Amino acid sequence: MAVDYKLPKKFMLLGSGELGKEFVIAAQRFGNTVVAVDRYENAPAMQVADIAETISMLDGEALAAVVAKHEPDFIVPEIEAIRTEKLIELEEAGYTVVPTAAATNYTMNRDRIRDLAARELGLRTAKYDYAQSLEEAIAVSEKIGFPNAVKPVMSSSGKGQSIVESADEVEAAWNAAIEGARGDTQKVIIEEFVNFELEITLLTVRQWEKPTIFCPPIGHRQERGDYQESWQPTVLSPERIAEAEEMARKVTDALGGAGIFGVEFFVTDTEVIFSELSPRPHDTGMVTLISQNLNEFELHLRAILGLPIPSIVVREPSASAVILADRAWGMESDGDSIGYTGLEAALLDPTVDIRLFGKETSRPFRRMGVALATAENVDAARSKAIRAAQRVNLSYDKKK
Repeated sequence: MAVDYKLPKKFMLLGSGELGKEFVIAAQRFGNTVVAVDRYENAPAMQVADIAETISMLDGEALAAVVAKHEPDFIVPEIEAIRTEKLIELEEAGYTVVPTAAATNYTMNRDRIRDLAARELGLRTAKYDYAQSLEEAIAVSEKIGFPNAVKPVMSSSGKGQSIVESADEVEAAWNAAIEGARGDTQKVIIEEFVNFELEITLLTVRQWEKPTIFCPPIGHRQERGDYQESWQPTVLSPERIAEAEEMARKVTDALGGAGIFGVEFFVTDTEVIFSELSPRPHDTGMVTLISQNLNEFELHLRAILGLPIPSIVVREPSASAVILADRAWGMESDGDSIGYTGLEAALLDPTVDIRLFGKETSRPFRRMGVALATAENVDAARSKAIRAAQRVNLSYDKKK
């Protein structure tokens, strides 16, 4: 794509969660206009965007109508639940979809991106297969072996994921995957459980007219398939880093376009194994809000606009830890609200920062904020971030 360096531009953000909120802030710092779109009102990114639109992005006609209404220079998907076939039509009509409509279509579904990585590009992945019924799930689980992981092919933030230890647990895992799926698919992926030493995210920045560049690897820990903490730098040999970079370059080159990709890997004692890919800023990359000279949202923006990206530097050992809700609140009764206490204790340490996302409803384990910390080493930064996150408490207030 020929890069037009003249600013400002108009961005349309499809999905307006906490990652989108940080992207809006980064875009507006360069004077750009952002239209934030989501299925519910006052989503986090809507709170800071110039314009907000509430539609179901699985409704292709509604999606096309809101694009025609605002005529953005760039359409930037942030979530999986989008009618991606419509994005292909919009791109053919002349709109720029980030990174590309085809890439978004691939990566919104685990089956397509896994098949691209394993079967077309020959990357090392966990053994896997698909199921579209409970009977198929039982058969595939027996073939893959136990333990295994069962996931919806379309989901986000770990929803619907289970570790299955025996045949007796397959039915519950199937039900959880179908319930946690986004979109209208009834398909799950079942993959072998990899006995890894470390999970990493390699933030991969693909540029329109310049070479692909990489952030230093980010280590992370998950529970229930969702990230709980991340840290940077992470201890990894130059050989393992080179393996991960080569695989990330191959898969992002196949997808094309420009922007940041969150490429996840399992690292064992002998190899690096491709896991998943997101064509946008990654939740584990929130640590870059405090760790790097340019955070992942600024990098995404610069890559989209074709602006220069200098050397990416980790300034000091850093970590993030999530602040989670422990109950459902505000979903059934208008006027119920969520408040926060404990920030005064969390912020006494000058090396700690807190970001609250502004979500108006909660459910158990929903990510409501993140604690960020720096220290003399990664272990100390992780401890600080976890301690700060634990000091922030949610209060659930009934309407008067």
